[in-house]
Amino acid sequence: MVMSSCLMRILSKARFFAVAGVTSAFLCHSAFAALPVGAKAPDFTLDAALAGKPMKFSLKQALSKGPVVLYFFPAAFTSGCIIEAHEFADATDEFKKLGAMVVGVTAGNIDRISEFSKVECRDKFAVAADPDAKVAAEYTDQITMNGLPLSDRTSYVIAPDGTILLSFTNRSPELHIQKALEAVKAWKEDHS
Repeated sequence: MVMSSCLMRILSKARFFAVAGVTSAFLCHSAFAALPVGAKAPDFTLDAALAGKPMKFSLKQALSKGPVVLYFFPAAFTSGCIIEAHEFADATDEFKKLGAMVVGVTAGNIDRISEFSKVECRDKFAVAADPDAKVAAEYTDQITMNGLPLSDRTSYVIAPDGTILLSFTNRSPELHIQKALEAVKAWKEDHS
């Protein structure tokens, strides 16, 4: 049986959209590969800065003092990351009242974290350098910018025992603060 060229084009397009649908479903699935709620947070220690001063950030040490709001961001001094840093800086006092500490981690512009911690984080919280996104790879998917691996925009709230209470990946920086505050408040209510 001979098919018309019109019918062949329709079938060819149908195959293309079927493959595209499967591919996009796979890509969407991999975008949610962040560590899930209930998992144990991998421990790490990174070079960091607070208020422009170099320091070491140890997750284990921070958790000994209370919950940690750990957020990964792609690169210091990029528009979305500046917005997110400002929002977290504005909310840092509220997190502290709830007993939580905020720390940002980036694989991008790691040579400028000291300046970023002072200018954009407004001296409110530490920001850590994650060379080659090695820590981010344990926590969340990586994205690539100019051929360099960077962390995706993902926020966690981690309980003092290392259990992940919130795992949230979204490119919109504003939502991260709201979700993190809700998770810390819920933890605080359960432990008061």
